Amino acid sequence: MSEESTVSFTDREALFYHETIRPGKVEIIASKPMATQRDLSLAYSPGVAAPVKAIAEDPALAARYTARSNLVAVISNGTAILGLGNLGALASKPVMEGKAVLFKRFADVDSIDIELNTEDPEKFIEAVALMEPSFGGINLEDIKAPECFIIEAALRERMNIPIMHDDQHGTAIISAAGLVNACYLTKRELKDVKVVVNGAGAAAIACTALIKAMGVPHDNVIMCDRSGVIYRGRESGMDQWKSAHAVDTDARTLEEALVGADIFLGLSAKDALKPDWVKQMAPQPIIFAMANPDPEITPPDAKAARPDAIVATGRSDYPNQVNNVLGFPFIFRGALDVQATAINEEMKIAAAVAIAELAREPVPEEVAAAYGKSHKFGTDYIIPAPFDPRLMEVVSSAVAQAAMDTGVALAPITDMDAYRTKLKARLNPTTAALTNIYGIARANPKRVVFAEAEEDVVLRAAIQFRDFGYGTPVLVGRTKAVADKLHMLGVDRPGDFEIQNSADCEFVPKMVDYLYKRLQRKGFTERDVRRMVNQERNVFAALLVALGHGDALITGLTRTFAQSKREVSMVLDAKEGAVPFGIHTMIGKNYTVFLADTTINERPTAADLAHIAKETAAVARRMGHEPRVAFLSYSTFGNPSGRWLENIRDAVAILDSEDPGFEYEGEMAPDAALNPRVASFYPFSRLSGPANVLVMPGLQSANLSAKLLRELAGATTIGPMLIGMEKPVQIAPMTAIAPDVLTLAVLASAGIVG
Repeated sequence: MSEESTVSFTDREALFYHETIRPGKVEIIASKPMATQRDLSLAYSPGVAAPVKAIAEDPALAARYTARSNLVAVISNGTAILGLGNLGALASKPVMEGKAVLFKRFADVDSIDIELNTEDPEKFIEAVALMEPSFGGINLEDIKAPECFIIEAALRERMNIPIMHDDQHGTAIISAAGLVNACYLTKRELKDVKVVVNGAGAAAIACTALIKAMGVPHDNVIMCDRSGVIYRGRESGMDQWKSAHAVDTDARTLEEALVGADIFLGLSAKDALKPDWVKQMAPQPIIFAMANPDPEITPPDAKAARPDAIVATGRSDYPNQVNNVLGFPFIFRGALDVQATAINEEMKIAAAVAIAELAREPVPEEVAAAYGKSHKFGTDYIIPAPFDPRLMEVVSSAVAQAAMDTGVALAPITDMDAYRTKLKARLNPTTAALTNIYGIARANPKRVVFAEAEEDVVLRAAIQFRDFGYGTPVLVGRTKAVADKLHMLGVDRPGDFEIQNSADCEFVPKMVDYLYKRLQRKGFTERDVRRMVNQERNVFAALLVALGHGDALITGLTRTFAQSKREVSMVLDAKEGAVPFGIHTMIGKNYTVFLADTTINERPTAADLAHIAKETAAVARRMGHEPRVAFLSYSTFGNPSGRWLENIRDAVAILDSEDPGFEYEGEMAPDAALNPRVASFYPFSRLSGPANVLVMPGLQSANLSAKLLRELAGATTIGPMLIGMEKPVQIAPMTAIAPDVLTLAVLASAGIVG
């Protein structure tokens, strides 16, 4: 099934997403240094001659000296783009780029999209086959049937690398995993079930072939197309692929075929399965209604007809989503890692079984939280959540093992335990944690006040916050100006958004009373307070939160951090016993580092440093990391000696007395905290690996470090994230773009920071 989300957004927003920052969704980044003439000489001429000659003598060395063994081509001719039909090769490029991004995001597989401008299968086959030296695998995508069958079969015959048409086999593998578990729950055996498949396209035929390979007898499966049942002797609308699944039966319609059926596999069209027909199925019917975007029958309608049914769809807003992203990244990961020459049936079955078995395991807390409930194996959880971080290890290793067992692995793995450990380390856990955090926000939507809603960046973030289901944005600004901007950004019904304008807000009298009581002994008159409420958007927005009209606040685009913080603090206090501070989260390819305090405390005391360490470690844990805290200094364990070290040492002593439940060490220089070679000079260090929480000795060093890393290192930055306020408040940098603002709003809404 498609990896598309079911959330809504305007075409304008989708187009803006694809054009902003840089056009498209992919870029090429060099994996080796390219700074000096020596680097360039090694990368190209004359240094490149050495690997060229080595590969010419031994082609297997291409996996050692080039990126080929981790490179997959996503190839299409655009003849069956999503549900849009034949729109041509060029129009398919956004989808293929998206697929390439998913490979990288989920399995750290490098991928390049290739669009071939031909509908001639022979030309397509020839073009792809000629590219074998370039790639470790080929993912075929969005090619219409029956050409996709011809193309895949020919390429598998001609090429000695993994080939998979994901539209067929991805859906087949995930649905097979779900069927295994549905049968397990209903105490059925695959050898005994009666299956009806509605649809005879690429995915339907692949699903049917796979479940037969897994043990469902040929004669127990009835396939239907638009003309009805595919039976032996039927002549109209038949081809060799349909004929392969014809059976002897008296049934001629889908309705007739469903009488007494155990399983319905739908890969057809909306509303193809009628509730009355469901009533005629066997007890505890298993219904996989996988048409996208609208299933053959909705789960509520199926359950109304048969409360004992187990239902799966391709949609994320219903339980049991059949989502290809559970499979294809990890199938290719495993195949590439053993340099498999094919993706065979045994590897597909291994993937399906691994996915099925994973669903029976206890669900990690962060995954359960992302979906708003404590998932456990049962009728509404027969397929793992798409963002379960264990998929990488479980599915990839199962596929790799199957490749070795069936003799198609050119580079067998000798230590599978070490391989599984390596798989877990390939992906930065922050990525999965952020995905789960977005899920938490969606499952527990909040009202977030966007204080600067007349700014395009803020308004785009607010629109996405609503459209992606994270909660209700409360927009602060002049009513007409905000409404006009909403219309300009493609919102059809601006009136559906809540806009709060201090000029006509009914809450203003209560706001003035509330704020005057806070400030009357701090030199402010009631007139001063009224002016601030009416003129200062940060004050007005913070009062909305203070008085319960919003759950969290996001601001910062039109004021410096310090000024925004001062204005918000007129209304909102720190949490009791807390020290407000800021965290910058720096996310690299395979690492995440949390820097604190980067925004507020110029010279933190020892107690402040200990508090900041504990709170930052808690944020790191909530974002998927086991914290290792380093108190940074110019000095490493007293060398060199100097001033300003005692408060760091005292902070460490405070943690020593508390046993906070995480690793910590200091005082230490950044290289001792981050570089294992330098750390090896200090065998007494309590850190088991590179630090991922860096507590800075003061604001100057912290802020400078965060901004230098952001500008020079190219790491993705989240933050600064404000911690320690009585209500969730986030202050975005003035340079933020819409995704930055959205992330901070979601983090505040989900209660991860604040």
